[in-house]
Amino acid sequence: MSRKATLALIALIALGGAALVAGPALAQTAPAAAVPAAPHAPPYGRAVTLAEAKTVVAAAEAEARKQGWLMVITVVEPNGALVMSQKMDGAQYGSNDVARRKAETSANFRRPTSYFQEAVKGGTLNAIFTGALAIEGGELLIIDGKIAGAIGASGGSGAQDGLIARAGAAAVK
Repeated sequence: MSRKATLALIALIALGGAALVAGPALAQTAPAAAVPAAPHAPPYGRAVTLAEAKTVVAAAEAEARKQGWLMVITVVEPNGALVMSQKMDGAQYGSNDVARRKAETSANFRRPTSYFQEAVKGGTLNAIFTGALAIEGGELLIIDGKIAGAIGASGGSGAQDGLIARAGAAAVK
């Protein structure tokens, strides 16, 4: 057998083996869970302004100080683009990314992140659903009945983060 024919045979055997190995694994892969529709999800509207974001962050920070918690608070536009992020002195560094991702999740999926957290707990959504952070602390900013952006808070427990995010969101309703 020629060298060229031998290499072709080896390649064919390798491809066939790969198909046999991958075939059963692919057949056993469960389909991705669809995101359940949020009840009464408002439409997207205009983007939150910097002045409004400052109001949101100030209200969230005031609640965090009242509770004695150190937080990172982030505000994004409806498309998830950053408007403002504030890290309180002493807040953990890891909360910078988490607060941003909570705000993005809320804006991108038109619902609070607590919705995903509850869906995971209830077994109706995989915990690693692509693109969503399933931890309480992301809330929508609703202005004139439309989504103007979202706030994300991180630094405490999910429930603490949610309280802070809701306090901020309430400042522009």
